[in-house]
Amino acid sequence: MNRRTLVLDLDGTLVDSVPDLAAALNRLMAARGLPAFGTPEVAAMVGDGAKILVDRAFAAHRQPSDAPALASFLADYSANAAVQTRPYPGVPETLAGLTRAGWRLAVCTNKPIAPARDLLAALGLLDLFAAVGGGDSYAVRKPDPGHLLATLHDAGGTPARAVMVGDHHNDVLAAAGAGLPAIYATWGYGPLTAGATAAAVAHDFSEVPGIAERLLP
Repeated sequence: MNRRTLVLDLDGTLVDSVPDLAAALNRLMAARGLPAFGTPEVAAMVGDGAKILVDRAFAAHRQPSDAPALASFLADYSANAAVQTRPYPGVPETLAGLTRAGWRLAVCTNKPIAPARDLLAALGLLDLFAAVGGGDSYAVRKPDPGHLLATLHDAGGTPARAVMVGDHHNDVLAAAGAGLPAIYATWGYGPLTAGATAAAVAHDFSEVPGIAERLLP
């Protein structure tokens, strides 16, 4: 019951997934006769799940989104989620070290659960996590703290013995609502201002274990 749990966001925290997200999104745009997006543009749209990403892409071109567009994007992305996506430097080694140190690990992401699990499996990371809570795993998703709390419950952890790590304001807000300290990941896709209310800020993934130890001795 006293075992500590580290809950981590996926895109922009554990992995740099924008290259594959951008490729799938741009294939969708091409199929609709719309201009492609640059990588920085896609990075700015990531963080609220696949539907919002697709909606934002169409809105940027002053076009309405639709259900077939989302279905097409999800099918394409799910089949190509690990083509260019890679863990950030030091992630596999640091996660393994956290496990050896006795931390329980979980992923809480707004990415749909199927591509999230498939991506983690393809990168050889899935078995490190006690639970993966996707954007469609529960009735709510980040920034609703219920998403984080449900993921934590499924991992066998408790709020009093957990820390959240993420690169998006949704991660910081969910942690605050759930009563967890948050470590803001500056290497991800969110603006630096999103970490203003986090308990701590990390500039490299290798810093996470030391910060987590200080937040939750």
